[in-house]
Amino acid sequence: MNVQERIAWLRSELHRHNHNYYVLNAPEITDREFDELMYELQRLEKEHPEFHDENSPTMRVGSDLNKNFVQVAHRYPMLSLGNTYSEAEVTEFYNRVKGLLNEDFDICCELKYDGTSISLTYEEGRLMRAVTRGDGEKGDDVTDNVKTIRSIPLVLHGDYPRVFEIRGEILMPWESFERLNREREAREEPLFANPRNAASGTLKSQNSSVVASRKLDAYLYYLLGEELPCDGHYENLQAASSWGLKVSEHARKVHSLQEVFDYISYWDTERKNLPVATDGIVLKVNSLRQQKNLGYTAKSPRWAIAYKFQAEQALTRLNKVTYQVGRTGVVTPVANLDPVQLSGTVVRRASLHNADIIQSLDLHVGDMVYVEKGGEIIPKITGVDTSARSMLMGEKVSFITRCPECGSKLIRYEGEAAHYCPNETACPPQIKGKIEHFISRKAMNIDGLGPETVDMFFQAGLIKDTADLYRLQAIDIRGLERMGDKSAINIVHGIAESRQIPFERVLYALGIRFVGETVAKKLAKAFFDIDNLMATDVDALVAVDEIGEKIAQSIVTYFNNPANVALVNRLKAAGLQFTLSEEKQGGYSNKLEGMSIVISGVFTRHSRDEYKELIEKHGGKNVGSISSKTSFVLAGANMGPAKLEKARKLGIRIMDEEEFLTLIS
Repeated sequence: MNVQERIAWLRSELHRHNHNYYVLNAPEITDREFDELMYELQRLEKEHPEFHDENSPTMRVGSDLNKNFVQVAHRYPMLSLGNTYSEAEVTEFYNRVKGLLNEDFDICCELKYDGTSISLTYEEGRLMRAVTRGDGEKGDDVTDNVKTIRSIPLVLHGDYPRVFEIRGEILMPWESFERLNREREAREEPLFANPRNAASGTLKSQNSSVVASRKLDAYLYYLLGEELPCDGHYENLQAASSWGLKVSEHARKVHSLQEVFDYISYWDTERKNLPVATDGIVLKVNSLRQQKNLGYTAKSPRWAIAYKFQAEQALTRLNKVTYQVGRTGVVTPVANLDPVQLSGTVVRRASLHNADIIQSLDLHVGDMVYVEKGGEIIPKITGVDTSARSMLMGEKVSFITRCPECGSKLIRYEGEAAHYCPNETACPPQIKGKIEHFISRKAMNIDGLGPETVDMFFQAGLIKDTADLYRLQAIDIRGLERMGDKSAINIVHGIAESRQIPFERVLYALGIRFVGETVAKKLAKAFFDIDNLMATDVDALVAVDEIGEKIAQSIVTYFNNPANVALVNRLKAAGLQFTLSEEKQGGYSNKLEGMSIVISGVFTRHSRDEYKELIEKHGGKNVGSISSKTSFVLAGANMGPAKLEKARKLGIRIMDEEEFLTLIS
């Protein structure tokens, strides 16, 4: 065979072996034989770039090139499911469906996998796009990252529809999760709280080679399209499985309420033996025709519901309590425990939240404590087995009075449960936390920087505050662990680009307590530049819409600190934007004053973010959901059907782009 035929054969074989190994768990060849085929394909593709294919098996390894995510509108909205927690609520759901349909129906029972939602679009049997759930109406295009997940086929086989969408969960198996956290702990990096967060954070990585290294998995559970093979949801899943898609083998079609309860009872125990996290059961009316007849409420389908398992509990020994300091100075107590198996993973630590929780539990070192996972994931102590105490019980746990990192005396604000370290300019965790906030996506959005690199630069003595970032040069960075010339240049370039970030986001990036994105916009609009803001007082701040005394006092306190003023002056000298642009200073009005406005759909004249800015610029308020208090909905094409239905039901006006632009002109 010629080179092109050999490349095609290798791709076909590698796709088949990928499916056998990662989906069917039935490999036909050894890892070494697989690697030899892959190396040959990589060599041939490199020698013959004219035969490049986006869906080649070689795409599985990912790339270290940064790539910003593009937002894509969902063709079908991705709604959330209503939750139930008892058999009585399941019975209520079943009887409600029975009453609405007035005919026989089947239920498809599925495990509720605890990962991050994904929508995959296939055309002509090839993966074309992978999009996150986002806000349900639009999400991030993460196709390059998803292509690195071995259990998601790039090319299908069999008799599949020309175009279809399939949804599912991206998961990090327990084994991969624990390995990742062991590696991060060895590097003294922050640990992921749970597999769901780890999977979500990994999927949104700007570096697809990182995604490839973390061995994510996927289960697919819902097929959409105009040419589906069957009216039955369960039957469609079996068809999807025959095309090479990974569908859970544990889904069951049942015909009665008792069979639903039998399924729930079985998996309430058996789920602990699964390699991935689950937190419940999903029940769906099986017939697509019946699903369509049942329709949707404002937030969720009437034909499906999620049953959430009760949190699993374990008894173990409390060895000691340590304390962690967060970005804002909040000090959180952490219980260090004898290792105990809980919901598929080994738990060694649990949050105690604050001093009041410790006091209410009457904790002593050595106590036998009950631990459970809120939502099956985050460990917490819920009680103490006082009967297990002996005469030799340990010291009573009392909340510390000084910061464990810098030794400063802790303070507690009136009306708050948390204790704070006030040394915000010299306490290491607070310094690093402020830098991490400063570089984050909604603040300065500096490409190439993340918590790991911030910690590395801090430990190397390259940065002690946010202003130090603007003194970094590529020569300072190259040579550090995992930092080559290209990475160093990209980081320095990303820092330089951030000088163009507008004033309102720079203000948010400073990390002033209680000053979020919306408050930062209000302040920028009211004071125009940083000098005016630094010179103002509490009374002038409170006069600004939505600024209360608590926020105002925090702003004044921040700028009364000479160290903060010095930092702002250094950032100004570095070239950051500390004045509201002339374009934004002009054109304000009160035409939308007092109005609460919901945005939905896809627009042509402006982006959604630009419309949000226009609403705020003219005195209106952006809100996320429709209620009786909504003034009107600014609607583009493909407005979410749930929002449309609710707006009509409440008699809320729906306004298109042209009407809106005329209103504010």
